[in-house]
Amino acid sequence: MTFRGDYAQGQGGNVSTSSGSGRGASPLLALPLLLGGGGGGTILIILLLWFFLGGGSSIFGGGGSDSQGQGGYSLEHCQQAGSSNEYDDCRAAATWGSLNSIWAQQLPEQAGVNFSEPKMELFKRDVNTGCGYASSDTGPFYCPQDRTAYLDVSFFDSLGQLGGSNGPLAQEYATAHEYGHHIQNLEGTLGLSDYKHPGQDSAAVALELQADCYAGIWAHHASQGPNAALDPITDDQLREALQTAQSIGDDNIQRKSGGEVDPDAWTHGSSEQRMQSFKSGYETGKMESCDTLNRGGYKS
Repeated sequence: MTFRGDYAQGQGGNVSTSSGSGRGASPLLALPLLLGGGGGGTILIILLLWFFLGGGSSIFGGGGSDSQGQGGYSLEHCQQAGSSNEYDDCRAAATWGSLNSIWAQQLPEQAGVNFSEPKMELFKRDVNTGCGYASSDTGPFYCPQDRTAYLDVSFFDSLGQLGGSNGPLAQEYATAHEYGHHIQNLEGTLGLSDYKHPGQDSAAVALELQADCYAGIWAHHASQGPNAALDPITDDQLREALQTAQSIGDDNIQRKSGGEVDPDAWTHGSSEQRMQSFKSGYETGKMESCDTLNRGGYKS
């Protein structure tokens, strides 16, 4: 997935970086705090992976050494021509910039909701957030308390272990999903999510599927029109993103654990639901195609 023009230089509004202490703490420490903030994005899926695939920092790169030191993580390399098409962190920053531009237009036009930009923090090892402490093992998440998405790009390397893709559009999908939770926060629906009451018909699943759909809306608008940030999306690139959405469905996670598929324990939706939700947003570019909450009868 190739960025065009200025976006190929990794531009991104409200993107900061940090390098953590390298303590490599268990994501269990982050769980109560992050869930208390609501809208944990892919956090529950990643916590399940941490148990099912062996636990510890080796899966997602947390707790490792950083050649730049604790305070030296910089995005200066993202100013190089073509950097967002070469480096994962520059790609995430460029995706964030594109998301800001698209949702600043689409949210007021389609939903009549005032837009404000969220922040993104690209971190290494661990990070302190408005929702509490998290390590790289936690996976990407959005914190509504400080309106910031947190991402250690080492997460992308883990997608293949579930049968997903680490391709550019797959990475961008993961970033755009977390941005989708910010859109829900602005709409006033994010607080409906309650991970203490999971299940295939839960508000938690409805909101996660809607965030997948919102990610598809970004891909639609980012790849079409004269001001598109991306080159046209190819069938192979779309297939990679759909493969990744499918791989992180609750049913696939449960099978990977060696257990039975239990819809009553779902928090993010099935593989088929996640794939179709992203596809729906991508094909239409319309927020009305993502109205999972009204279809489930939930009220803000």
